[in-house]
Amino acid sequence: MAQSVPDFYNNEAVFAKYMSHRQRVDTANDTLEKPVIMDLILPVTGKRVLDLGCGDAAIGPELLQYGAASYLGVEGSHKMAATAKQTLAEMPEKIILHNIEDWTYPHAAFDLVIARLSLHYIANLAPIFTNVFQALTPTGKFVFSVEHPVITSSDKGWISETNRQDWLVDDYFTTGLRVTNWLGGTVQKYHRTVEDYFRLLQAAGFMIEGLREACPKRENFQDVKTYERRSRIPLFLILAASKPL
Repeated sequence: MAQSVPDFYNNEAVFAKYMSHRQRVDTANDTLEKPVIMDLILPVTGKRVLDLGCGDAAIGPELLQYGAASYLGVEGSHKMAATAKQTLAEMPEKIILHNIEDWTYPHAAFDLVIARLSLHYIANLAPIFTNVFQALTPTGKFVFSVEHPVITSSDKGWISETNRQDWLVDDYFTTGLRVTNWLGGTVQKYHRTVEDYFRLLQAAGFMIEGLREACPKRENFQDVKTYERRSRIPLFLILAASKPL
């Protein structure tokens, strides 16, 4: 049976495999997604940061070192939240165990809201985008990454637990629930088109500042074969938005 994302990551075997994958060399998170996120959000000096679906909160200490005034992570998985509190051992209160769908977002409390690879697990994004808009200061910024829609559209032709070598884009305009076998478990994700994300941001009142697809850069990879493989297909879609002036 497919699980919602908090339950998926609360599974002992899945969680252990995920953490093991994150320690590997040339992970897609570190070589593709994170460099774009950092490029879009820096500088963060003096900014109050909210991280939605913060996972292990690995980016938290880094942003604080870059001068962020504060960091708050909201995470629905109790295993992830516990790891995040260890990551922020000197400030464990900066992690809240709560689903981002029904968390109470404070008004105009943050200068920057980020959501890294968490929103494609959410069935209804419209209220979250509205809540983020209200939680940002007038000059605040919202930056998020999701699995690229060409990836979420279909996993036909992919043998689970192997490195995919062929990608089939299918049912692209049939949006909604997708069930994927990953990390030894079965998880629910939600497919949206690029246009869907764009329209959802506009409907919430945002002005889109940037759209990126995490094009691989050779200098971010140790292994040339991994770089060449990652250059074949976009894995991530990253959007940056702000309130209209």
